[in-house]
Amino acid sequence: MTAITKRVLVLHGYSQNAAIFSKRLGALRKECKDIEFVFADGPIILTPADLFGPPSSLDSQSEVSAVVDDPSLTPRGWWKADKSKQTAVGIQESILSIRDLFIGQRFDGVLGFSQGAAFAAVIASLLERPHLYPPFLVDGESPHPPFKFCVAVSGFKPLDLFCEPFFTPSYMTPTLHVIGRTDVVVVEERSRQLVGVSANKRVEEHDGGHFVPSKGNWRKFLAAYMRDHNAPHPSPSALPESGPSSGTATPTSYREAAMKL
Repeated sequence: MTAITKRVLVLHGYSQNAAIFSKRLGALRKECKDIEFVFADGPIILTPADLFGPPSSLDSQSEVSAVVDDPSLTPRGWWKADKSKQTAVGIQESILSIRDLFIGQRFDGVLGFSQGAAFAAVIASLLERPHLYPPFLVDGESPHPPFKFCVAVSGFKPLDLFCEPFFTPSYMTPTLHVIGRTDVVVVEERSRQLVGVSANKRVEEHDGGHFVPSKGNWRKFLAAYMRDHNAPHPSPSALPESGPSSGTATPTSYREAAMKL
């Protein structure tokens, strides 16, 4: 039996959930048999109006075609936007849900996709200065040490002013930013805003769109990075490619939509 060397918290994208995202990362999980991935559910349950309303009301992308009764298919998020597009409704609830998850557990790092990547950066930065949001504290102390690393795939910097202190002037957690050159959901300009407030960063681009790249070169690179984020791993573009284009690509029958929060 393979010994576990790392534990990684995994945060899904908008309208996904832990079960859906776990399946989509199947190829990466097989590559990382020595890494334990803990997939968390966003506490915000989304309604059909959240999924299929006007594009301006949505964040990131729809991952399911309808709200169904099966809990494993329930679409979730880490926040929703209000009509002003300036407030991440529910983000405080999500922060407290992660605080509760931290109690009695320890993680080496965090991996997030899309809205989950934005939220991963929020949590990573908050763990550096937990006093900035006192409800996050447990008995006056941080519920968890700072992460050793953060992997943000198709991430972006939330616009809600509530998050601004966490990124002022920057956050220090070593962060791997993965950007899709043809991503039309979270365009490169938005991802670069998160890169801009990341003081200890590495940026890698892939030729695809809004998904976690999972060709062989990317699987090996991501696995190596999470095992030792300090090592000078060669860029995945320098490694031979193999395998499918992505383990998280959204089926074309599902609607993609983005908002500016």
